[in-house]
Amino acid sequence: QVQLVESGGGLVQPGGSLRLSCAASGFIFSRYAVSWYRQAPGEERELVATIPMFGATTNYADSVRGRFTISRDNAKNTVYLQMNSLKPEDTAVYTCNAHRSGAVDYWGQGTQVTVSS
Repeated sequence: QVQLVESGGGLVQPGGSLRLSCAASGFIFSRYAVSWYRQAPGEERELVATIPMFGATTNYADSVRGRFTISRDNAKNTVYLQMNSLKPEDTAVYTCNAHRSGAVDYWGQGTQVTVSS
């Protein structure tokens, strides 16, 4: 059974940090690029960060570049999103997506991140 399970969300004060995890099972994770998306209430889904199969070149939305870091551990079938200097506008449901050309992509269920004092 294919699964992507996010964890690590929660409530944090502005300026704080969180690390999200996306754990994969049921498919060959190392052959997929992985992206993190987020969606705030009433807003469109936003692509936050992407990491390719072997993690060589990462990409970030302008809104998070310099504050967020995406990484992966293929031995653990897990992708991480380290989020530092969090702002209230980072509040959203964060979801991971595993994708590769010519194949079905997979989505997690999402984890809530709330940045508030």
